[in-house]
Amino acid sequence: MSSRRRHKWAIDFVGRTRGERQIATADLRPPVGYSDTTVSTDHANKETDVDLIAKRSWDIALGPIKQVPMNFFIMWMAGNTISIFPIMMVGMMFFRPIQAFIQIQSTFKMIEGNQSPVQKFVYFLGNLVCLGLAVYKCQVMGLLPTHASDWLAFVEPLKRLEWSGGGLHL
Repeated sequence: MSSRRRHKWAIDFVGRTRGERQIATADLRPPVGYSDTTVSTDHANKETDVDLIAKRSWDIALGPIKQVPMNFFIMWMAGNTISIFPIMMVGMMFFRPIQAFIQIQSTFKMIEGNQSPVQKFVYFLGNLVCLGLAVYKCQVMGLLPTHASDWLAFVEPLKRLEWSGGGLHL
């Protein structure tokens, strides 16, 4: 062992006794950034916990409103024809807010803090907006009974006054 070059940070577990090893390691400097003092973070943790709870509550409350631009894009991409893809999209746009209304009590349990009434109102309003978009899409697709002929058998349906298609006059 003596022929090898010995480094200051090398520890020999064989040649020395336990007391000699502790003395040898006491000569080492602590690593960069090491401190023996303890930091009391109780007050800082409480403030950050309150901030994190408020931030998480706002994330939950704003979740439905964040879905509105994506729902607009999906509505535009699906088109107004009656086929399987647009019907599935409209169905999902209906069921998500309805499911959120059913589970609203469990969601409100997660919302805490002094701003919770406002956050609950924003969450409820966001789900109403998503539900309104779904109803609007159904109306545009012609799935809602909005004319008298949809309800009454003896009333004639509305006749189109004008037809257009593909840039050709028909």
